[in-house]
Amino acid sequence: MILKASIPAYGGFTIARDDRIIFIRGAITGELVEASIDESKKDYSLASVRKVIEPSEFRIEPQCPVFGECGGCHLQFISYKKQVSMKEEILLDSLKRIGDIEIQLLPALTDRDWNYRHRAQFKVSKGAMGFYKEWTRDVVQFNECPLMVEEINEIFKKVKTLNLSGIKEVHITYGDIPTVLIKGSPFNEDIAERFAGIDFGGIAFEDGSYRGKGYVSLDLNGLRYTVSPWSFFQANWDLNTKVVEMILNELSPIDDRRVLDLYAGAGNFSLHIALNAKEVIGIEENVYSIKDGERNIAINKINNYRFIRMTAERYRFRENFDIILLDPPRPGLTSEIVKKIIEASPQRIVYISCNPSTLARDLKRLKERYDVDSARMVDFFPNTYHIEAVTFLHLR
Repeated sequence: MILKASIPAYGGFTIARDDRIIFIRGAITGELVEASIDESKKDYSLASVRKVIEPSEFRIEPQCPVFGECGGCHLQFISYKKQVSMKEEILLDSLKRIGDIEIQLLPALTDRDWNYRHRAQFKVSKGAMGFYKEWTRDVVQFNECPLMVEEINEIFKKVKTLNLSGIKEVHITYGDIPTVLIKGSPFNEDIAERFAGIDFGGIAFEDGSYRGKGYVSLDLNGLRYTVSPWSFFQANWDLNTKVVEMILNELSPIDDRRVLDLYAGAGNFSLHIALNAKEVIGIEENVYSIKDGERNIAINKINNYRFIRMTAERYRFRENFDIILLDPPRPGLTSEIVKKIIEASPQRIVYISCNPSTLARDLKRLKERYDVDSARMVDFFPNTYHIEAVTFLHLR
């Protein structure tokens, strides 16, 4: 069928209308394409482009030879400037349609669109190493990934030459040194020996055991930030440092402020805040992130930061806070947490989101007591459909 792609949608789709709504993979807004239906639902259909009849001026040649087969990227055929504007359009639509919030976005925060990732989670199957083909468990092989920093690509080439039997995933993190997390096996001396000949500063396993160094160090705007292979961190580190600086500047001055970081990780967004605030409390459930965070405050001689290991849902607001930082997982905030935040009534809230839909839903709940000061898209994952955003709110 012939379709006209109209507006972008989350997930790497554009929307067209026939007798129903059709979500098209592989089209750019404004293009006329020939598409075939992949799947029909009750209220909509999913389709894929078979031929571009009238191409957009923003259509480009994908840089990666396995693009379209590998499930890691989705937007390589779109110029980067257009990717950013499409993601902003999706974010604005979510805020208005779901959150009933009309706002003009601040300029998007961006950095490099290639070679930006400091962590890769490679899959292993039948001796092959790469990324999954979309919607399957079939591993797509390649020589290098254009999203990774060059140091990871060089190590990846060496790891591919190893005997990978007994391994399901290989996670490589690069900071001051490279480390590897081997998934699919507890500590195994034979597997460790296979990786020992490659220049890894640390070789870690799922059970928390490791050989060598158990973390990497990165520069966080003058602070030393450490993270272990078992902890989450923002893989687009260069852009992450910009976001940290932006949040600090927006909140300043914060002298004598008490701050709660409700999904603290190892303190990424709040370590710098602690240098100026009266006190920071970080709530985090991952034991490895807590260890990393405590190492970070010790290394940087920060004395007014305290980590508490528990889920955000279990934390009881027994103290008053001036500022709350929120960086929840993709499902966003539970109703219970929103209720606790409203009852605690901090003067300001910073919400870092990785899902426009749940962000809009949560902001609508918070509108009971809060106004949205600003919102902007943060492109942590260029050439993919993922959209992150930072919003600032104040108590009415």
